[in-house]
Amino acid sequence: MAHQMCFDCLQRRIQSEFSGKLIFIHGLSDSAFPFGSTAVVQLSNSSGEGASAPQFLLKYLPSHGQDCLTKYVNEYILDDADVNQEEEEVSSEICTDEKPKLDSLLTESRCLSNGGTKSLLQTSTCNHSSIFSCSRVISALAPVSEVGICSDSIFEELASNFLSGSLEDHILNSLNLLIEGKASGRESVNFLNLLGVPSFDENQFPGSLRHPNIAPILGWLRHLLLSALAYIHGLGVAHGHICPSSVMLTESCWSWLCVCDKPGVGFNSSSRGNGFTITAPEKLACFVPDCPSQGLYTDLKLSPSIDWHRDFNQWWRGEISNFEYLLILNRLAGRRWGDHTFHTVMPWVVDFSIKPDENSDAGWRDLSKTKWRLAKGDEQLDFTYSTSEFPHHVSDECLSELAVCSYKARRLPLSVLRMAVRSVYEPNEYPSTMQRLYQWTPDECIPEFYCDPLIFNSLHAGMTDLAVPSWAGGPDEFIKLHREALESDWVSRQLHHWIDITFGYKMSGQAAVAAKNVMLPSSESMMPRSVGRRQLFTQPHPMRRGAIRKPCNSINEPASYQGGVYELRSDSSVLPDTAYLQELEDASAFCEYAMEVSALYGYHIEFGKGIAPVEEQSSENVKKNIPQSSDTNKNPWLPLQIDTNHLLEHIKVEDEGSTGYQELLLWRQKSSCLKIFTEDIARDIFSVGCLLAELHLRRPLFDPASFTMYLDSGLLPGLMHELPPHTKLLVEACIQKDCMRRPSAKSLLESPYFPSTVKASYLFLAPLHLRAKDGSCLHYAANFAKQGVLKAMGTFAAEMCAPFCLSFVVTPLSDTEAEWAYTLLKEFIKSLTPKAVKTIVLPAIQRILQTTGYSHLKVSILQDSFVQEIWNRVGKQAFLETVHPLVILNLYAAAHKSSAAAASVLLIGSSEELGIPITIHQTILPLIQCFGKGLGTDGIDVLVRIGGLLGESFIVRQMLPLLKHVVRSCIDISRMHKPEPVQSWSAFALIDCLMTIDGLVAFLSREVVVKELIEDRSCLHVLVLMQTSLEYRVLQVAATTLMAVCQRIGPDLTALHVLPQLKELFDELAFSPETANASTSPDRRSKVSKLKDGALIESRMDLALLLYPPFSSLLGIEKLRQCCATWLLLERYLLQFHNWKWEHTGELLRSGSDTILNKRAYRKGSTPEYSPAKLLLNGVGWSIPQSQGTRGAKNLMSPKRFDALHQSPTEMHAATSNFKYDPWFWFPSPAASWDGPDYLGRAGGVKDEHPWKIRASVIHSVRAHPGALRYLAVCPDESTVFTAGIGAGFKGTVQKWELTRINCVSGYYGHEEVVNNICVLSASGRVASCDGTIHVWNSRTGKLISVFSEPSVDSAHIASPPSSSSRVNVDQGNMLSSNSMSSGILTGAFDGNLYTCMHQTGFGETLVVGTGNGSLRFIDVVRGQKLHLWKGDSMESGFPSIVSTICSCGSDKMQPDGASSPSWIAAGMSSGQCRLFDARSGNVIASWRAHDGYMTKLAAPEDHLLVSSSLDKTLRIWDLRRNMPSQPTILRGHTDGVSAFSVWGQDVISIARNKIGLSSLSKSLDDGQQAVTCQKLYMADHGARNFSVLSSISILPFSRLFLVGTEDGYLRICC
Repeated sequence: MAHQMCFDCLQRRIQSEFSGKLIFIHGLSDSAFPFGSTAVVQLSNSSGEGASAPQFLLKYLPSHGQDCLTKYVNEYILDDADVNQEEEEVSSEICTDEKPKLDSLLTESRCLSNGGTKSLLQTSTCNHSSIFSCSRVISALAPVSEVGICSDSIFEELASNFLSGSLEDHILNSLNLLIEGKASGRESVNFLNLLGVPSFDENQFPGSLRHPNIAPILGWLRHLLLSALAYIHGLGVAHGHICPSSVMLTESCWSWLCVCDKPGVGFNSSSRGNGFTITAPEKLACFVPDCPSQGLYTDLKLSPSIDWHRDFNQWWRGEISNFEYLLILNRLAGRRWGDHTFHTVMPWVVDFSIKPDENSDAGWRDLSKTKWRLAKGDEQLDFTYSTSEFPHHVSDECLSELAVCSYKARRLPLSVLRMAVRSVYEPNEYPSTMQRLYQWTPDECIPEFYCDPLIFNSLHAGMTDLAVPSWAGGPDEFIKLHREALESDWVSRQLHHWIDITFGYKMSGQAAVAAKNVMLPSSESMMPRSVGRRQLFTQPHPMRRGAIRKPCNSINEPASYQGGVYELRSDSSVLPDTAYLQELEDASAFCEYAMEVSALYGYHIEFGKGIAPVEEQSSENVKKNIPQSSDTNKNPWLPLQIDTNHLLEHIKVEDEGSTGYQELLLWRQKSSCLKIFTEDIARDIFSVGCLLAELHLRRPLFDPASFTMYLDSGLLPGLMHELPPHTKLLVEACIQKDCMRRPSAKSLLESPYFPSTVKASYLFLAPLHLRAKDGSCLHYAANFAKQGVLKAMGTFAAEMCAPFCLSFVVTPLSDTEAEWAYTLLKEFIKSLTPKAVKTIVLPAIQRILQTTGYSHLKVSILQDSFVQEIWNRVGKQAFLETVHPLVILNLYAAAHKSSAAAASVLLIGSSEELGIPITIHQTILPLIQCFGKGLGTDGIDVLVRIGGLLGESFIVRQMLPLLKHVVRSCIDISRMHKPEPVQSWSAFALIDCLMTIDGLVAFLSREVVVKELIEDRSCLHVLVLMQTSLEYRVLQVAATTLMAVCQRIGPDLTALHVLPQLKELFDELAFSPETANASTSPDRRSKVSKLKDGALIESRMDLALLLYPPFSSLLGIEKLRQCCATWLLLERYLLQFHNWKWEHTGELLRSGSDTILNKRAYRKGSTPEYSPAKLLLNGVGWSIPQSQGTRGAKNLMSPKRFDALHQSPTEMHAATSNFKYDPWFWFPSPAASWDGPDYLGRAGGVKDEHPWKIRASVIHSVRAHPGALRYLAVCPDESTVFTAGIGAGFKGTVQKWELTRINCVSGYYGHEEVVNNICVLSASGRVASCDGTIHVWNSRTGKLISVFSEPSVDSAHIASPPSSSSRVNVDQGNMLSSNSMSSGILTGAFDGNLYTCMHQTGFGETLVVGTGNGSLRFIDVVRGQKLHLWKGDSMESGFPSIVSTICSCGSDKMQPDGASSPSWIAAGMSSGQCRLFDARSGNVIASWRAHDGYMTKLAAPEDHLLVSSSLDKTLRIWDLRRNMPSQPTILRGHTDGVSAFSVWGQDVISIARNKIGLSSLSKSLDDGQQAVTCQKLYMADHGARNFSVLSSISILPFSRLFLVGTEDGYLRICC
């Protein structure tokens, strides 16, 4: 503290020494006071603005004559400058964060100590660095630094070098060469040895390379911390200050260890033995002479070292002030005086309306309520809490950055105000008086308003000084009175309430709800942060007992509160002795609860009693035992050869299982025999043990009391028993009293505690955290991954590495870097588990596809081969959810041509494999929804090509009805008085639709074209041409596409079907006023030449030129005149206005109308015949996607297909197959239930643009089983379904159905009892089915793989023999009675050892199986093993409670930040009871009675939602974020027991007897109930109702279908 400055002086010094080149943002203090030597600064000429500008830490280091760093610097710059040893000079530490967040502020450090331009100095060697000289140690810790007195030019150069990201680029380049098997030099080998390949020699080190876990760079916290310590200890120095504040985390959780936190510690022999002892200064003041703030803190009695237990007792007795105690709490909570994002906070105690008077309650603020609550009101907070998705009262911090900067606006630079408050500086918008400021802000106060009168004085022109209340004579008097109010008895009696809501127990739980103090949770709750509210206490804070008397003499004192002598009032005058004793007991109990606040991580005194001092070896004796050859150019200790095979062998993980406890015990015995080097290093190991324990306990291991007991008697804290056995053994080794028997950091790294997966991940990731360019990092990761490193390290280690590596992929890349990124993505998809691919890789792919402009990587991702790899790894469902909507996004909204072409090829190639239902709903309809919204030519080409690929029947039954719907909708809109944007959208949508029809016509026979598009006076083109309200460009498209259709069907069919429909249009044109006008207009005669150039028509009369000449050429003039009664008038008009007559029509037609047809000037870009996607598909620069194969390529515009266009109608009709035998013949057109295009033309993603309207219509049925169909299980591809039913002999059978043609392809017939459940095990071809036992079988062959069952145990409560317990009689086989379960298991006596239901978790191919006695059994299907068993309740009402249904959540949910969701398993019981288990520990989180009857189904649509159904005729929705049992939303409406339900999005489809019920998760009435809309299923063909009892239901979400099974054995497909 003696060498620290106040922040104002620090700012002035920086501005002076750096000539204004640095912008002072704020200072950082290591104590509870605004003194420090570190500042956050920013370059004045930084290219970024505001939040994007890089920020740095500038740190002044003190100079001491015996300090090694001072000696080193002085000797180095001796020739360049004279250094004044009396002043604080020499070094500055630069740390940067390219993002201004302080979550990971220290991301790089540059000590100006060694530039490498001169040889190392032969300085004297201190005792602490007996292995190497000081110069050698310093250069090893900061090899990329410079030496010199820091100046603005040096700072700018360092910042520029750092921001360029190329300081250590050469190391990665050398590693890349080594991986590729090329000559790489020594740097790669040296760096790999630094990381431990093959081992790290403590006695030698490469002096020109930086260890990646030493600041400047700070991982897996345990392993990376030890790796950095092993390197430091290998240099012969101790860190000396291992604690949480010295370990810094980046946003990716890579940890850095700051080695320059306390200069001199570990570098100076004079500091040996002092540990962490810091002597208190004589006074709290800035050491700069004539500082204006010299007297601000002279009254404070605090020491910079904080001991909360001591300080609390002093405050409670009245020996220190409220102001001082609050400063201590702020420091313990991590708040930093000067950091605007997490500033020190103080309470407002008065409202400034009147002068504070303790004899009156007027004017005092209620400290039992937050300032936010006082400002907003209870009614608004209750409304916010009850209506928010995440219930909360407070949406921001109690002291926001906006509030802090507004409070200090008169003293802060304008650049800071523009960044934090408002980009446009308006001085009049800032509150001008203290009372107005208090009323304006919902935030708390800052300490400057209690101690610093300068905060009222403005430095800015146009902003007046902050006015003090009228009862204060000026800022000095206001500070005095305001501080007296804070120290008053009135505040002292209430201050504990404010502490409870700001730092205490009212920040969480029910106490926070009651205090209306629930804060909005962070969007990234799993990410570590250095800012945000921190709860210090979990018990109510005691009220202060002692009161401080007012100071006697303060008239001539400085303008802060000058506290005099603190005197305690007489105990007898305050409270009786018994009350005092009770208060003392409460305070002591509170101290015991809050002991963890005073955390200790090392020795604060000399080694305790019984600890013998360790004699140091002299440097001469040590050097005798160390090889003298340490020249990095020779390095005889390095292996002669390290190649890729050597690296892979070192990284390869043989077994990903956990390490045995016995192996750890053997390591403990072995390590205790090794001698640690020095006492200081032993203290570092002790601190490491404390940190390891805290990471598991989530609270400190030692507090002052337990640490004293440890020093006196060696007794370990009781918290040690809460540690896992492996961790406990490691921590005991680190904190054992015999310091010389503690293991070294290197020994800890090599211990079995760290599995090989962690070590392999570290070796792979460490080079990525060098200061190198992103391209070099990407090249290294891709090169190494291509060599098989991800496969060698195993799936778990690869999953740890994925977030680090994929961060380099999502940024814009060059073409070469894109190839590396593509390789890296493919390797991760191959190496990771399906769950990891979903949660880590797919979000990265989404971000890539969302980028705009050209991207070579995006084009590569859109390749069919890459998508096939995704399908094979995670299935089509995950692809359709995450990637497919973004593929469509690249076809509209100004997508780049290359991306659009690749996306179109992918969609066309994948359509046949996805199937017609999914293609319709996920590709066709979304693209049609894009009509008029900028859909490119490639998008239209996708629709045309898919139609051609899937055949004529598909076009006729699926596409044409949708397109007709669009045309009619757009015509209807044109007739309405809609706003101009809607009319314009309608015109463009109509153009896109007509173009699509024009393309599809080429794939249809002539008869089909006539039947679907022309006959019965239903020609869409003519309908459009007859509209007078449409834009001319639409009419032009309709005319040109109509001529294309006529050319397709030929002259005879045109004359028979088209011309009669055009009679009305020709009559309109013939009798128009322009035709009747015989005068010739010169400008109209030039129209022909204009239309030749592809210009738009200007009037409806121009349709005559677009239609009549082409028809005359197609039909012949005589035939046309026979069909058109007004031919004379039209030809006269064409002759007079367009100089057209039949004699010259041949050339005109070829040069005029053909030009119009070909150019199609209504839209830019190429036509479908020449689109990029078509060229690619035809082999120009792209291969045909593999998914088309031999099945689809021949149908896609092949020469045979073009030849077929010229076949006769009879031949074409004969070649067309009967659609009843086509794939998906049963699938109806969605046009009947489609509302048409979105005429609002809303922007955004295409996913969920069109809601699913459930019609409750049966579109196809098939008899699946002779008896009842009990269960349905649909595969993720939605083309295969498994049915479980009753077969011959009342045995259970399972059949596999292909929905493509509704045929049974295989089955399993090995069950003896009724099958009640099926699980399709992902990607393995295995299926599990349950009939009381679990049968796992191959779905392709039908062969049994394994059987699982529980051993039978006789129980007294079993009322009937097990052999008959699950037997279903004849009547129950075909009809579900009201007293039986839908699964076929009766509610009567049941063998508790039989399996009743099962559920597949997302943790892998693991089944959770319910039993008849209420237990849950876990089964590993892959290994064929039964795992653990979670016991349930023994009996309820004399019978066991059967587990009737199971669901889980949180295991496979995709999160934006890649974090895993909270995992739980819910089990529903036959008694109506529901239990919620923690999936990790098996502990019961909650248990409640959910229903009054048998529970039939559980589902978890969201992490926090649980939906249940029961035979009590209700469904219930439970919000798990609230304390259970909470009041659920009850869905009523069924008149029978609900046997099953299925959820899609917000829709719930339930079944009860022969009815289905429709309800929603998002809609509920005020009383927490909702009505279920019940209806019977209708047969689509003849409208008859379905009277069969429904037994099971399953939704096909992407096909917009649902399947139901019936008690009479039918499988029905419904929509």
